[in-house]
Amino acid sequence: MTGEFTDRGPSAVLIGFMGAGKSTVGRILADRLGVDFVDTDSEIVRTTGRSIPDIFTSDGPQHFREIERDVVLDVLRTHRGVVALGGGAVMTPAVESALAGHRVIYLRIDADAGFARVADSDRPLIAGDDPHARYAELLAARDDTYVRASVFVVDAGAGEPDTVADVILTRLAHALTGERVGERP
Repeated sequence: MTGEFTDRGPSAVLIGFMGAGKSTVGRILADRLGVDFVDTDSEIVRTTGRSIPDIFTSDGPQHFREIERDVVLDVLRTHRGVVALGGGAVMTPAVESALAGHRVIYLRIDADAGFARVADSDRPLIAGDDPHARYAELLAARDDTYVRASVFVVDAGAGEPDTVADVILTRLAHALTGERVGERP
């Protein structure tokens, strides 16, 4: 993998579905690497002055995805630390394309564990009569895209966030030296 990564851009980009722990693991990873951390969902809130549920409800999902795309593309160009993308960001073709050449790590979580982490939240995508079923359906629909966009996949349910960050650090070190460790599932 040596030479496949761009010299510019983030140290690592975490992708995955809601509840995978991208923000929590991302902060730990950034701390261990001695770099800054950016969560693009937080950047959206900061730049718009509005919550994500408010944007979804008032302006619709398409408008939210446009805002998200612009924020993500800007962060990928300007940030040098660890970045956590919102769960649906990579589903936007411009974002998926922009991830090429970056150290993209897919934090994979199974539907039951992921849903347990977000069940009491106000996530607009899983609102409705059967939020667990909706969560599982969306996760399944996105998995192939997450795998395709990533350099490697890490089981986000395989331990505490510190453990997941350690796995990522090990995998990144091997990826940068060209060693093959833990191929994609």
